[in-house]
Amino acid sequence: MNAPQTIFAPDRTTYLGGADVAAVLGVSPWLSPFMLYQKKIGAFVEEITPAKQKLFDRGHRWEPIVVEMLVDELRERGHEVEIVAQNQRYQDPEYPFLAAEIDLELLIDGEEVNGEAKTVNPFAAKLWGDEDSDDIPIYYQAQVMHGLMIKPRRRTVIAALTGFDDKPRVHWIERDEETIAGIRKQELAFWKRVQDRDAPDPTAVEDVKWLYGKDSGTVMEADDELLELVQSLKDFKVSAKASDAHIELLSTQIKARIGNAATLLYRGSPIATWKNNKDSVKTDWKTAYLDLGPTAEHVAKFTKTTPGARPLLLK
Repeated sequence: MNAPQTIFAPDRTTYLGGADVAAVLGVSPWLSPFMLYQKKIGAFVEEITPAKQKLFDRGHRWEPIVVEMLVDELRERGHEVEIVAQNQRYQDPEYPFLAAEIDLELLIDGEEVNGEAKTVNPFAAKLWGDEDSDDIPIYYQAQVMHGLMIKPRRRTVIAALTGFDDKPRVHWIERDEETIAGIRKQELAFWKRVQDRDAPDPTAVEDVKWLYGKDSGTVMEADDELLELVQSLKDFKVSAKASDAHIELLSTQIKARIGNAATLLYRGSPIATWKNNKDSVKTDWKTAYLDLGPTAEHVAKFTKTTPGARPLLLK
């Protein structure tokens, strides 16, 4: 049964939740499938800085306000609205590693409806379409459809509040069985990778940076395929019409092939290097001073050594 689970501090390495779905599908602007995989196996643990924690805390404080505003808005439109539950976690009855936390569950005119409360950065408001439409960012659409899969209902209402609104924008997402089936298939395939320790290919710059942050000082001989990638990168960099996106893609492909080698050869001649610059020591003053009147010992607590950059230089 889809009974609510009371889990106060869930271990996110043990399941796929709504916040993971966009990354699984490759549509998240924040996380690639590769890095999500690394998080699930415990190889990558995201650093929560004081500034990032402040943003999280602010979102949590605003959520009940957005919920209250949504209920008021729906009632002003003439609907009968009752809050059935909030922040309940559910597991899939067939695959317990698929789970979802539903922000709120409503009874609207006698119909049970899933609900999501979002606070939206004013600069991201343009990504949201007309009110009462289903035009919301694709990464939130994926999360909502995942929620409808785990807690089956006909539709979800989303309340999105930006800094410029005096009331939330209301959007409705209808359940789509074909989309849910596709998402479920992708999630099951991804979780099999986690169980089999079969990482997705690195596709983003941050993937390769995390995977091969330091060179080993070794020399690697390129094959014809890698030589072609390097030559293509040279050509695109020379061409004024080369787009930054294409250059980034080729760089990522080359770096993923080079791995932790520092120099790339083709038939004994260097064609590229990817070496770390000299490490630099950096004091994060902003974070230190956020923590109210730091002493010298306190500042030292926020001082860290930053690894040198590892530029890909074509020869």
